[in-house]
Amino acid sequence: MSVRITTPFSATSTAAEVVQGIDLTSRRAVVTGGASGIGVETARALAGAGAEVTLAVRDTAAGDRTAADIIATTGNKAVFVSRLDLADQDSVAAFTADWDGPLHILVNNAGIMASPLMRTPQGWEMQFATNHLGHFALARGLHGALAAAGGARVVSVSSSAHLRSPVVFDDIHFIEREYEPWAAYGQSKTANVLFAVEGTRRWAADGITVNALMPGAIQTNLQRYVSEEELNRLRAQMGGGDFLWKTPEQGAATSVLVATSPLLDGVGGRYFEDCAEAEPNVAGSRRGVAAYALDPAAAQRLWEVTEQTLAA
Repeated sequence: MSVRITTPFSATSTAAEVVQGIDLTSRRAVVTGGASGIGVETARALAGAGAEVTLAVRDTAAGDRTAADIIATTGNKAVFVSRLDLADQDSVAAFTADWDGPLHILVNNAGIMASPLMRTPQGWEMQFATNHLGHFALARGLHGALAAAGGARVVSVSSSAHLRSPVVFDDIHFIEREYEPWAAYGQSKTANVLFAVEGTRRWAADGITVNALMPGAIQTNLQRYVSEEELNRLRAQMGGGDFLWKTPEQGAATSVLVATSPLLDGVGGRYFEDCAEAEPNVAGSRRGVAAYALDPAAAQRLWEVTEQTLAA
C-alpha cells in the first residue's frame, strides 16, 4: 500500500510559494494553454525558478504577449512560444516533430469545458479530442525527449468534474447517447487521470512519471461556454457559502507542485488536489478521486483505445 503524499502547502498556497527554493536552471518545460488562466501562472512560476519554458498555444499573438509579460516579471529570457492546436492532430504532430533535445516537464494544462456538441473532422467529440486525445498524442510524440531528460515529469491537469463520469467505452463520442456537456467534460477529465496511471506504468522504466491533479475552481476563460446562472448552480452544488474561488496563482500551485516538488521524485499515477495527494472520493462530495479514475484495467483499456483511435 503506497503512502499518501502530503506537503507543507495548502489550498491557499501560490505557485510561487510552492516552487520557492527549487532551482530549475537547465530544465526545459512545455505548458499547453500557457497564454491564459492558470497556464500563465504555471509558466511564470517555472520560468521564475530558472526553467526554459515553451508556451504551446493556439493563439500565438496572445502567447507572445504572455511571454513578454513573464520575461518582464521573472527576468528569464528563455520563454518561447510555439503554435499547438490540440484538436488538430496535424498540429500536434508538427509541434512534436519540431521539438529538439530533452524535455524535463510537460504540463498538459489546456482544455475546453462544458462546450456545446462539437466534433473534429474525424467525428471525435471535441472535449475528449482536445482534453485527452490531443494531450495523449502530444506526450507520446514527445516521449523520446522526455526519456532523454532523465526523471521527466508529465503533469495531467484534470478536475473534480471527473466525478461526473467514468470513460464510457461503449460510446465515448456520443454517437448513440444524448450529448450532455458536463458528462462529456467529466469523461475527458477521468481520461486525464487514467492517462497518468497507465503512462506511469508504461514509461516509469524510462524515468518518466505522470500525475494528475485538480487545480481548484478558478474564474478563467475556461468558463467561456458556461453562463453565470450555470456557475451559480454549480457553486450551490459544491457547498454554496463554503465554496471559494482560487486566484490563478493559487490555481497553478498544485500543477507546479506536481511538476517540481522533490517529494514526488519517482512518484506517478496519482491524483492531487490542494497541494496534496487526494483521498478517495466519498459519495456525495465533490472532493477526492473516484476509484474508476485510478482503475489500472480501465487505464490500460483507454490507452489501447486511444492508440487505435489515433491510428484510424
